[in-house]
Amino acid sequence: MDRTDLDQTRAPIYEALEKFREMRVVPFDVPGHKHGKGNPELTAFLGEKCVGVDVNSMKPLDNLCHPISVIREAELLAADAFGAKNAFLMVGGTTSSVQSMVLSCCKHGDKIILPRNVHRSVINSLVLCGAIPVYVNPEVDHRLGISLGMSRDQVKKAIDANPDAVAVLVNNPTYYGICSDIRAIVKMAHDAGMLCLADEAHGTHFYFGENMPVSAMKAGADMAAVSMHKSGGSLTQSSLLLVGENVSERHVRQIINLTQTTSGSYLLMSSLDISRRNLALRGKEVFRKVVEMAEYAREEINAIGGYYAYGREMINGDSIFDFDPTKLSVHTRDIGLAGIEVYDILRDEYDIQIEFGDIGNILAYLSIGDRMQELERLVSALAEIRRRYKKDPAGLLSQEYIDPEVVCSPQSAFYSAKKSVPLKDSIGQVCSEFVMCYPPGIPILAPGERITANIIEYIQYAKAKGCSMTGSEDPDINNINVLI
Repeated sequence: MDRTDLDQTRAPIYEALEKFREMRVVPFDVPGHKHGKGNPELTAFLGEKCVGVDVNSMKPLDNLCHPISVIREAELLAADAFGAKNAFLMVGGTTSSVQSMVLSCCKHGDKIILPRNVHRSVINSLVLCGAIPVYVNPEVDHRLGISLGMSRDQVKKAIDANPDAVAVLVNNPTYYGICSDIRAIVKMAHDAGMLCLADEAHGTHFYFGENMPVSAMKAGADMAAVSMHKSGGSLTQSSLLLVGENVSERHVRQIINLTQTTSGSYLLMSSLDISRRNLALRGKEVFRKVVEMAEYAREEINAIGGYYAYGREMINGDSIFDFDPTKLSVHTRDIGLAGIEVYDILRDEYDIQIEFGDIGNILAYLSIGDRMQELERLVSALAEIRRRYKKDPAGLLSQEYIDPEVVCSPQSAFYSAKKSVPLKDSIGQVCSEFVMCYPPGIPILAPGERITANIIEYIQYAKAKGCSMTGSEDPDINNINVLI
């Protein structure tokens, strides 16, 4: 298809599915529910329209593994809307986008420079390919206890010390809304002959909103994993992988096909198609309203007292180069409650489900589906929680990020001989699995890192406060796997 013919009012996958629905095709293929007739309970739950387009790849609907028609057109439209050379529809979540991004440029023994406060999907990629992480430990805001972005000096030092690294990876933004100077990092990486990759799981709106932090593609990054289902409105598990001029589209497609399903969900793909069209046509207006709501909520929450809903006043020009104005991140420690405790109270007593709570902060995720009256309900609930539950914050932990001591590569540690030991007896040993609170999914421990007393204290504290701990073989994390 000629890229000059692209029309952002089109949604080719959706249009093809509507035509398919009208054809009343008799299905002698998979899926076995046969347009819902074979599973009436599922059909009653999801609806006939939904199960009727839960179909398999066929000539009129193209094939995600080797798209040549409607899926290909949808990908070209996505690339155009996001300012990328190429875009890939991903149906394994942004985890699959991140893994394909890393696997496309890293092989066994290659070095990749990255912040340690990455999502576990990044380190999972290193377990798969055997690349060696060179961590740039982020600065920490000690009042909030959160990790920040990568400073330019830290990145430069890492590049100078590891000229053989193949890529630099940047969070754009972090879960809390903090952005590094991605333009400067892209330039440093390219000057050193390295690629620059961006985890933009939380940055879809950067491509469409006004007065937003710069998007990875606009900053010149080579690849970006974009979680359309977070702020972009598509169905859960749908994502995009964006690629710039310096990366081979055909090579990336081959890498994607190593791990992504051969049975791509048309529900997920059509949701990406429709959501891209919505953002391309109405994104500026939509995200202007989201920013207005977030600013209103920040002002109201800060007026309550005790909470700190932080925003652009934190910008320091380096480790907090910019801030995502849609993020409603709130520090709770000063009212004597851990973030996870506020999270639980909001859900259990006020029927309000926020994105996550950690040991010092909560995040209410605002996007295209929120309304002002719902924000007012959240603000009122936080005011009541302060009045009812406020106590002395003495004794609460504040540090969210602990510098890791890396002993060996994630792949080496994950696949080496290991044994299970009680958590309390593991100090000084090398971890061979992941331990994290989910969300946000940033590992407290990753394979190949030494276990310290501070880490054990953090894990035990997070468990006691009610954080959802994941990643280890022992679901209760009483035991942990270490290298023999």
